[in-house]
Amino acid sequence: MLPQLHRHPWMDSDIETFREQVRRYIVAEMAPKLPGWREQGYIPRETWRPLGEMGFLLPEMPEAYGGVGASLAYQLVVQDELTKAEMPNNVTVHSIASHYIMDYGTEAQKQRWLPKLSSGEMLVGIAMTEPGCGTDLKAIATRARLDGYHYVIDGAKTFITNGFTCNLLIVVARTGEAGSRGLSMIVVETENLPGFRVGRLLEKIGMPASDTAELFFDGVRVPVDQLLGGVEGHGFKQLMGQLPYERMSIAVPAAAVIDRALELTLAYTKERKIFGAPLFDMQTTRHKLAEVATIAHVVRTFVNDCIQRLLDGTLDDEAAYMAKWWCTEQQCRVTDECLQLFGGYGFMAEYPIARMYAASRVQKIYGGANEVMKELIARKL
Repeated sequence: MLPQLHRHPWMDSDIETFREQVRRYIVAEMAPKLPGWREQGYIPRETWRPLGEMGFLLPEMPEAYGGVGASLAYQLVVQDELTKAEMPNNVTVHSIASHYIMDYGTEAQKQRWLPKLSSGEMLVGIAMTEPGCGTDLKAIATRARLDGYHYVIDGAKTFITNGFTCNLLIVVARTGEAGSRGLSMIVVETENLPGFRVGRLLEKIGMPASDTAELFFDGVRVPVDQLLGGVEGHGFKQLMGQLPYERMSIAVPAAAVIDRALELTLAYTKERKIFGAPLFDMQTTRHKLAEVATIAHVVRTFVNDCIQRLLDGTLDDEAAYMAKWWCTEQQCRVTDECLQLFGGYGFMAEYPIARMYAASRVQKIYGGANEVMKELIARKL
């Protein structure tokens, strides 16, 4: 029997009931459709409407904006359960982008967009990364120039999650001088918008159902009242302000994948015969799984503690950076070790462990590359 996790205050009976409700819906209504979504390369936008209607999409939003006023732990539980079912990170990005509007938007902007985001009527993406600019956001070249009562946006974005299916975008663009002080965030409604074009639906080595697209802005005109917060030059500060939650939105799925990989591998090795006995009976197998179980326990304990600190308002940036890089490194290590125990079957795409292995690799890249996380931690040492 695996060791029992310490129960933090956030891990109460209400959240466990919520978790079970979310799990049942995902297993019954979403998981059976996942193979088809993988084939087409995206999940249809209307898929998220039922989650919104049940309060699963953005449960952390206040009731005034269409949510149920729950803590962020409820959103992280949704992400946990979606990950365990191999669902991609669309909801994670939707939640992160919605928090930009919630935390930095004007009251009119909150009233305009948050109820539709909570209900699933709108799906939102974040347009940051550019062909020549990834982690170094200060180098963003997409420009938004003021022209009367509109901003005119020109530029290109790439690797944008939800880029193919969303109908709302938060675009990071340069409205002023070079460097971080010249960045702003502009909210763009993309339906039938002149000058806006979705490019290729990009093919990835993992998470094929998560639409990732190129986006192009050619003289796109956006009313000035869609500047997030109403003041230019605050974009970089706004991006930095969400880092603890964003890092946890990567660490929680890492813990979920590790837990699921261990579960699958234990079941497989106890059934798979080698030399007339279950693979699990070999000492090398048992010892390897003991290592994985230890990693799973430590990662989940660390993540649960970080969630508690996030809710308490005491999660510092450095701890969030540590959670992001270390948990994702362990995720990649565990999926590799577990795949090995599946032998040739582990290399077959029909097996979940193979898909988890491929999908895990990007966790060390997006949300700030792990090398950058270590550098940020080192600056405080």
